[in-house]
Amino acid sequence: MPAIRSSLSALSLSALLWLAACADDGPRPHNLILFVPDGLRALQVSAETAPTMAALRDRGVSFSNPHALFPTFTMPNASGMASGHYLGDTGTYGNAIYTGYAVPASGGSMTPFLENDPVLGDVDAHFAGDYLNETTILNAARARDFNTAAIGKLGPTLLFDHTERSGERTITFDDATGGPAGIPLSEPVKAALTTAGLPLATPSRGENGNAGDSKTAGTTVANVTQQAYFADVAAKVVLPLFKARKQPFILMFWSRDPDGTQHNQGDSLNTVTPGINGPTSLAAVKNADDNLRQLLQALSDLGLTDTTDIVIAADHGFSTISKESLTSAAAKGAYATVPEGQLPPGFVALDLAKALSLPLFDPDAKNAAVADNAFPRFGNGLIGEDPAKPDVVVTANGGSDLVYLPNRDRALAARVVEALLKQDYVSGLFVDDELGKIPGTLPLTAIGLKGSAITPFPAIVVNFRSYSSGCEQPLLCTVSVADTRLQQGQGMHGSFSRADTMNFMAAMGPSFKSGFFDPAPVSNADIGKTIAKVLGLNIPFKGMLMGRVIEEALPGGEIPASEAGVIRSEPGPDGLATLLAFQRVGMASYFDAAGFAGRSVGLPAQAASR
Repeated sequence: MPAIRSSLSALSLSALLWLAACADDGPRPHNLILFVPDGLRALQVSAETAPTMAALRDRGVSFSNPHALFPTFTMPNASGMASGHYLGDTGTYGNAIYTGYAVPASGGSMTPFLENDPVLGDVDAHFAGDYLNETTILNAARARDFNTAAIGKLGPTLLFDHTERSGERTITFDDATGGPAGIPLSEPVKAALTTAGLPLATPSRGENGNAGDSKTAGTTVANVTQQAYFADVAAKVVLPLFKARKQPFILMFWSRDPDGTQHNQGDSLNTVTPGINGPTSLAAVKNADDNLRQLLQALSDLGLTDTTDIVIAADHGFSTISKESLTSAAAKGAYATVPEGQLPPGFVALDLAKALSLPLFDPDAKNAAVADNAFPRFGNGLIGEDPAKPDVVVTANGGSDLVYLPNRDRALAARVVEALLKQDYVSGLFVDDELGKIPGTLPLTAIGLKGSAITPFPAIVVNFRSYSSGCEQPLLCTVSVADTRLQQGQGMHGSFSRADTMNFMAAMGPSFKSGFFDPAPVSNADIGKTIAKVLGLNIPFKGMLMGRVIEEALPGGEIPASEAGVIRSEPGPDGLATLLAFQRVGMASYFDAAGFAGRSVGLPAQAASR
């Protein structure tokens, strides 16, 4: 009897402690799914093109004024969503960055492509174990005993909990799963996959991965097979596991479509129409929508709908690729794989090397010299007499490029800017504040690119020209010059046009209002902060460049006051001035478009006369 009484007393004490903990923490957090339809343009979502997303937007919160972070690439925006910080804090300035050291997992390149699990691990290890230098929402949720999972596209998927590489605490599925470079799966997850009749390795993209070349069209199919696997994993394995564990969860699902298909689509070889508006791209939008529908159905079947929030945020918009230039020396070269007169991959590196009269080396080919009538393999370049100690580094990313000056040479910065201002493919330049004020340019601090990041920060960010091909809604037929191995007529992003900064965003669930149209500006950094808020995560921070909680979308929240304006640089040669159209809510800034007047889609008309 005394033993039983003692056990009951201990049990009662445990129960009291548990109740006290619940009282301290407030109500039990809801579950949350963050669904990222990579590269989905806000204006493309309708009941015809994406019925599931359109219905969720209309029933829940419609974010009518959404913003990707610039540069408008995948990994930068993933870092913003994952941490709630702008890129000046996360140090993820592009999909390819300059690390300042030879990255072993990237073949010794100093300009690694970050959409790669081993590369992320290597870069983390070099930068004190966490190159992002900010706590991610999955990391923080895991520490609070949430079940956590990240599923989808290679690179951004792992980034949401990139320092957890065991597979035991966060479930991670991406393109590399099941292979030697992938994050391992735990034994319970393997068993659940087998029970569900699913393979232990992710299938390839198959024909969807075919980008074609300058003479052969790319893919005409969406990424259906691979994404069906990811959706099955989420619906048939991960969500049932989470329900059985009876703990709140956060699941991040990163849909490669429509991005991957829009990049590779073969509907528009070497012509800018229909560009990314052909049938293959539309099939990719529907594919992502179908994946979301399957996840929502799984929630319903499991009885989790009423306790689960759904947040949708595309990482960026999209444009059709142009390879046109009348001023580029690189475009006048003869290349075996580039149509005559078009810009080759790496044209910025080629043009700068010529303007500076310095040798050009390829960091992705063991620092080999780039021969005449050739271009660097991935477009990246090391410029200077010694490739191990370059004077200038260019990372080619697509709709914008990053230029690094390892020696922080002010005179060299001015020469680089002078050369770039002469090129018709440039539309706006942003220069590190520490290099001085250069006419025609705005500082990095103006766009949130100078903060507490521990990776090397770029000296100059080069935005490329964009224009409308002439449809009724310019944001749906924007064409942008792109530094890429893809072809004219295929798809790219990364520019400072409104077509690339305007992503799709919506939310629905018990933590959000219903039938609410939000006119206030929101960004991908706000997504990270808002998820932390609704999950009750008090995340410590190091940098101060943060998004805001989207309070107006939550019950009882009021629409905040906002302001809008245009910043104009001092004119440079020929009167060129970088313009920046922005909005602001409190301390949070939102960037609509930037560039030179007449060279960037989305700049207000009045900006040209200022």
